[in-house]
Amino acid sequence: MSRKYKFRNTEGTYFVSFATVYWLDVFVREEYFNVFTNSLEYCRKEKGMELFAWCVMPSHVHLIFRDKNNNPGRLLKELKTYTSKQLHKMIESHPRESRKEWLLWMMKRAGKQNSNIKNHQFWQQHNQPIELCNSEIFEQKLNYLHANPVESGFVVNLEDWKYSSGIDYAGGKGQIEIDKI
Repeated sequence: MSRKYKFRNTEGTYFVSFATVYWLDVFVREEYFNVFTNSLEYCRKEKGMELFAWCVMPSHVHLIFRDKNNNPGRLLKELKTYTSKQLHKMIESHPRESRKEWLLWMMKRAGKQNSNIKNHQFWQQHNQPIELCNSEIFEQKLNYLHANPVESGFVVNLEDWKYSSGIDYAGGKGQIEIDKI
């Protein structure tokens, strides 16, 4: 991993992006989105995550957060580990998942190619943390994060993507309570 992408300041606010292996479009069902959003809520309420912005796309996630416990790498690892296990189980047992065999095969294939993984791999390992050390960088990443569903053609207005904090920044109330900076 590049030295550029590390959690250097453990007290800092970070923008992170992470994707599913092979950029698989996993988040296409409400239940899958709910696993991730419920996990974010738990991290916010119980693990010390200050969540300033978030967006879940079909194959990747963007977050702006800070860890009150000053270990953002550990917090993010726990989030990714938990959601990986839960989503794998959900895909495995979903009665209407038409892509089940293929998704599970792809995750198993990714796991076999990584010596750090025992069985399957859901998330790519890198997070590309970027410290948001001033308001200009914060605004840039915030705008990028919320524009992602618009740029991808899923919605016309950023506040219409229900799997992000865009509505919170447009004056409404989103699915997950966020911390205002």
